[in-house]
Amino acid sequence: MPIRTKTVRGAAVRIVGLLPRRRDWAAARRAPRRDLLAGLTVAVVALPLALAFGVTSGLGAQAGLVTAVVAGAVAAVLGGSNLQVSGPTGAMTVVLVPVVARFGGPGVLMVGAMAGAILVVLAVLRVGRYVRYLPTPVVEGFTAGIAVVIALQQVPAALGILDAHGGKVWAVAADAAVRFAAHPDPTAPAVAIGVAAVMLLGARWRPRLPFSLIAVAMATALADLLRLDLARIGSLPTGLPPLSLGFLDPGAFATLLPSALAVAALAALESLLCATVADAMSVGEQHDPDRELFGQGVANLVTPVFGGIPATAAIARTAVNVRAGAGSRLAALTHAVVLAGIVLAAGPLVAGIPLAALAGVLLATTVRMVEAGSLLALARATRRDALVLALTFAVTVAVDLVTAIAVGVGVAVVLALRAVARTVRMEQVPLDPADHSAEELRLLAEHIVAYRLDGPLFFAAAHQFLIQLSDVSDVRVVILRMSRVTTIDATGASVLGDAITRLRRRGVTVLLSGIADHHDRVLTALGIADRLREAGHVFPDTPSAISYARHHLQHRPPTEHPDHATTPVAGL
Repeated sequence: MPIRTKTVRGAAVRIVGLLPRRRDWAAARRAPRRDLLAGLTVAVVALPLALAFGVTSGLGAQAGLVTAVVAGAVAAVLGGSNLQVSGPTGAMTVVLVPVVARFGGPGVLMVGAMAGAILVVLAVLRVGRYVRYLPTPVVEGFTAGIAVVIALQQVPAALGILDAHGGKVWAVAADAAVRFAAHPDPTAPAVAIGVAAVMLLGARWRPRLPFSLIAVAMATALADLLRLDLARIGSLPTGLPPLSLGFLDPGAFATLLPSALAVAALAALESLLCATVADAMSVGEQHDPDRELFGQGVANLVTPVFGGIPATAAIARTAVNVRAGAGSRLAALTHAVVLAGIVLAAGPLVAGIPLAALAGVLLATTVRMVEAGSLLALARATRRDALVLALTFAVTVAVDLVTAIAVGVGVAVVLALRAVARTVRMEQVPLDPADHSAEELRLLAEHIVAYRLDGPLFFAAAHQFLIQLSDVSDVRVVILRMSRVTTIDATGASVLGDAITRLRRRGVTVLLSGIADHHDRVLTALGIADRLREAGHVFPDTPSAISYARHHLQHRPPTEHPDHATTPVAGL
C-alpha cells in the first residue's frame, strides 16, 4: 500500500476516533435536572463576562455573546471534557486586541478560523497529551501576567476615557490615567469600583449567588435613575447575525498566520489546563486532550461564520459549572442555549449596561485569577522556579502571551538540563583484588583504573565529562563501565569518542563494558563502537574487561609508558 494512502487512512481513523460517541451523554440521563440548573447558573455568570470580553476584544458586545453561544454549544458536544464551559476569555482578548488594531474585524474572524484549523490538525496529530509537561512556574507566571494585562485593559473604561492610545496595553492605561488626571470625573471609577467590590465581597458572603449579574444590574439601574453620563454598550441586533464567509481572504493567509498560530497556541493551552482543573475539582472525571483540541478547533472554525471571536475553555465558568453540581455535557450546552435566548429576547436591555460596570466585572475577575499562595510557594520552592515564574510574568505583561510561554519554557528547559547535567558522575571504582598475586595487584594498582559513569551522557553534560576523562594520568588501561548510563545522545557519544582518542594518543588503552543495546546503536552509528570492537576493546561486562587488561599489561613491553609512547594509536 502506498505511503500516502496509509497516511490518509490513518488520519481518517484518527478523525473518526475524535467524533462524539453515544456514551458521552450517558451521564446526562442520570441527573438531568441538576445539569439544567447548573447550566442556568453558568449562563447568568457568563453573560456579563461575554459582554465584557466582546467589548474588550474590539469587536463589540454582540461578538462576545455570539462566541459564548456558538462556541459554547459546539465545544460542549465535540470537546473532550464533560464539565468545562467554553466561550470568550480574557486571555484571548489580550491576543486579539493587536490583531483588531492591525487587521480590523474581518482579520480577527479569519484568524479565528485559521486557528480552528490548526487546532484540528494538532488533535489529529495527538499533540494534546504533551501539554501536561508544561512547567508549573510557566503556567502560574503567565496566568498572573494575564490577570495584570486584563486589569490594565480595563483602566480606560474604568476611568471613563474611551480615546486612550498606546502601542502596548500598559501604555494605553498610562495615557488614560494622564488624561483622567487632567480632567477628573469620579463617576466612571465609582461605578467600576462599586461593581468589583460587590462581586468580591458577595462571593465571600454567598459564593453560589451570581453577584456579577447582580452588580451589573444594580449599576445599570442606578445609572438610569440618576441619569449618569456614562458610556454604554450600545444597541445590539436581535438574534444571531446571518451566516457569512466574506472574511475569508486567501491572499491574507501568510500575513495572518503568525497571529493564528498565537491564537491556536493560547486556545490549546488554556483549554487543556482548564480541563485538567475540572478533572481535579470533580470525582472520577478524566478528559481526552486530543478530543478537547478537536472540539475547540471545530468551535473556532464555526464561530467566525456567525461573527464571533476566537474562543477557548474558560476556567472561571468551568469552576462555577462544577460547583453548581454539573455532571455531564448537558450543563455546558444548557448555558449556551440560555445565552442564545438572551441574545434573541433581551438585546435592548443589555445595550444600556455602562462600560464602566463591565470594567468592574473584569477587575474583580482578575483578582480571582491570581492565587497568591501558589505564587509565593513557587517563589520559595527553588531559585530556578522563582526565575521562570518571574520571567514568564514579566514577558507576558511587557510583550505578549505566546512570547512569554516560549521564553518561560525555553528558560525552564535550559535550567532543567543544567540541573540534570550536574547529576552526571564519573567516579573511580576499586578492582577486585581476590585470587591475584602481589605482582598482579601492583600492576592493577599502578596502571589500571576503572570509572563508572552514572546518569545521562548528553549534550548538556558532555563538556564536563570530557574534562574529567581527559585529566586521567599515570595509567595504562582505562575501563569505562557504561551499564549505569541512563541515556546517551549524539553529542555525548561524540565527546566520548574524543575523550577515547585523546587517551589513546597518550598510549592509554581504553576498554568499554556493559553497553546497553539502545546506547550501542548510537555509538555504532557514529563509528565509535565498531572501531573499538575491531580492536577487541568492547566487553559485555566489567570482569571480562579486567581480565583483558591484566593480560594486556603482562604482555606489554615494560619500557612502554603512556607518557612516552612512541607510536600513538590512531584516533577514532
